[in-house]
Amino acid sequence: MTYLQQVHNRHDYLPLLLLADESETLIAEYINKGEMYTICEQDHSIGVCLFIFPAEGIVELKNIAIVPDRRGTGIGKQVLTESCTMFQKRGFSEIIVGTANSSLENIAFYQKCGFRMNSIRRDFFCDYPAPLYENGIRALDMIVFSKELT
Repeated sequence: MTYLQQVHNRHDYLPLLLLADESETLIAEYINKGEMYTICEQDHSIGVCLFIFPAEGIVELKNIAIVPDRRGTGIGKQVLTESCTMFQKRGFSEIIVGTANSSLENIAFYQKCGFRMNSIRRDFFCDYPAPLYENGIRALDMIVFSKELT
């Protein structure tokens, strides 16, 4: 059984956050914002997710990472489903998440979870210390997805 548990010692989870965001400098800008949860399976941490609150009624999934050997098993979808339910019960109306234009697997994943493309943050990844490439594509823009929590 997988469940979320709120984290208090956030910096202990930096190695997990780095699985989803390669820039420790940028992680430092948001690691102490919002709410962070460890993704637990049988009392072991197998991932982490961090949510921030950019506007009233909106929650943003800023980072989600699952250890490589547990990816592709449905845990990510379960975490998003549980998170959506949790934030809906707390009165939030929308959840958003962004991913790089080069993250083809993430783009497909969020759509499979019911998210829709919302906007593009042009040149978002140009601020990273070194160029990022995935699937032979340079990460330049962030694609923002949204899902209504109704």
